[in-house]
Amino acid sequence: MSKIVIALGGNALGNSANEQLTKAELAAKSVADLIEAGHNVVIAHGNGPQVGQIRLAFEETAASDPEKIMPFPECIAMSQGYIGYHLQQAIDEELVERNLGDIPVVSMLTQVVVDANDKAFDNPTKPIGAYYSEIDAKKIMEETGDIYKEDSGRGWRRVIASPKPIDIYEKVSLQTLVDAGQVVVACGGGGVPIVYKGNRYEGIDAVIDKDFAAAKMAALIDADIFIVLTAVDNVYVNFGKENQKALEDVTIEEIETYIQEGQFAPGSMLPKVEAAVDFAQSKEGRKSIIASLEQASKAIYSESGTSIHL
Repeated sequence: MSKIVIALGGNALGNSANEQLTKAELAAKSVADLIEAGHNVVIAHGNGPQVGQIRLAFEETAASDPEKIMPFPECIAMSQGYIGYHLQQAIDEELVERNLGDIPVVSMLTQVVVDANDKAFDNPTKPIGAYYSEIDAKKIMEETGDIYKEDSGRGWRRVIASPKPIDIYEKVSLQTLVDAGQVVVACGGGGVPIVYKGNRYEGIDAVIDKDFAAAKMAALIDADIFIVLTAVDNVYVNFGKENQKALEDVTIEEIETYIQEGQFAPGSMLPKVEAAVDFAQSKEGRKSIIASLEQASKAIYSESGTSIHL
């Protein structure tokens, strides 16, 4: 039996609550396949579309009453709650259908520690919330001090930092649940970002990449395998070209050469590959896999996906 951490993309869960319920059921089947095979599974998930919807709803409400705007860490916590709820229900129902209903499934509100001096705070890049005209955006920047940037010709949006995770606040509780054989949903949306100030932790406006957070969680709970589930069956080099090639079994040295060549798109595959490398090189014997949701169980046995190892 292996201890496995799965990183599930937020876009794979749809753009509405109803769509998310349906897609959570699909994800649950892949998760249940691994559990039924005897593996101990922990699930992290993205929240890109969902947290944007939550923030936008509060921005629209705050247009008439600025006091009603919801801080971004709280929006992430909300997305953790309702996405975790959907995944928890779907996985539990799938386990019951397989006569595995005695295995508990739990969602954990997770705070992830970042460094307040992370260089990402000097150059925020993650767009959130509504689109504004340049005039309105600059007026808001003057009033609030927030940073807005033009987004692909669609208007101006607020941008916030994406720092690297350095610790998980609830790691002791997380380890206790995993060691007890429970299926845990944690680090949703990369976790609620917190920094240490004075003698306490407090939330900060930031977005932690869910793949890096999941890789950190995998290392902290001493997982054997870290799986990033995405929309394609493999990682490719020369993607979209005539000489496109699927990577199946690669060493960290090989994959880092491809990274230096610029083979992976910064906004999509690159962070997945970098997170996979982080985990695979964190301890001898650890392996990372990047595969499609539908092929997760096959990827464990090297029948699909891209495996990355020392």
